[in-house]
Amino acid sequence: MSTHVSEEVREALHEGRPVVALESTLVAHGLPRPRNLAVARELEELVRAGGAVPATIAVVDGTARVGLDEAALIRIAEDPTVRKLGHRDLAPALATGATGATTVSATAWLADAAGVRVFATGGLGGVHRGWSETQDESADLRLLARVGTTVVCAGVKSILDVPATLQRLETLGVTVVGYGTERFPGFYLSSSGEPVDWTLRTPEEAAAVMRAQDRLEGLRTALVVANPVPEAEQLDPALHDRVLADGLAAAEEKGITGQAVTPFLLAYLTAHTEGASLEANLAAIRGNVRLAARIARAYGTEIRGATYGTGVRGTEARGTEAHGTGTHSTEAHGAGRR
Repeated sequence: MSTHVSEEVREALHEGRPVVALESTLVAHGLPRPRNLAVARELEELVRAGGAVPATIAVVDGTARVGLDEAALIRIAEDPTVRKLGHRDLAPALATGATGATTVSATAWLADAAGVRVFATGGLGGVHRGWSETQDESADLRLLARVGTTVVCAGVKSILDVPATLQRLETLGVTVVGYGTERFPGFYLSSSGEPVDWTLRTPEEAAAVMRAQDRLEGLRTALVVANPVPEAEQLDPALHDRVLADGLAAAEEKGITGQAVTPFLLAYLTAHTEGASLEANLAAIRGNVRLAARIARAYGTEIRGATYGTGVRGTEARGTEAHGTGTHSTEAHGAGRR
């Protein structure tokens, strides 16, 4: 796969310095303009302040980019034609020269391929309400069962079926841990009310789990670190429950079903909480980015092989680099590869 890794990210990986991947769908589709660009820059600065290198990921003119320069970041933020790309969309996007922002699944896939081990996002996708009728489930879940990425998030969006999502992650063998909490976060809320099986208290403990995963070479899945938004910054739970119930009723009344339900409910929450849900979302993302940088620092990077890929999957990576461009094609072989 042809991928452009920025010079800064490439050098950091080669030197074993911590790198944190960031998704671009938040920038292109998750926030209003022009605030989206300001937030994108802020999140990269938070990574740097935490002692790591940011790697915002997107596809630009048919090239997967791991680490965006200023021009590319502005384009993703300001171009209304930027597409939304899950991992299933990567091949057609690369083949047709498209430009798109990457979701959790596509970002995790590209980060994993480049050797970036830690990824910070807001909330994961999951099993949708009414799954028994619609069979609607985010592609994030299956993808997380196929990559060795540590994903720091605030749980899954509270508009989803949280218990079913946790059950699905268990079925897929994806490790889920709470960070400083015994309850799975609810994205806008500090707690969804659902328990987690494991609780970690420090970045060093999270890094120790990552190293243990490395030693279990045949059990290669993501590690989900569920980091709750601080209670002081969460959306008021009573307001959340009331507005969500109203939104679900409104969706049913309007005949909105399937994949259209989630964007409808997210927009409904933003409008009917007068923007408070958006602020809680941003508070969660900021906390996740800070924690991801600390975990990346604690984990470090063990250089294996002859390229800047980390080789943490227990496979040997090999690649060719176009001098001066940061463009490379990676191929991995071995039992642990997809």
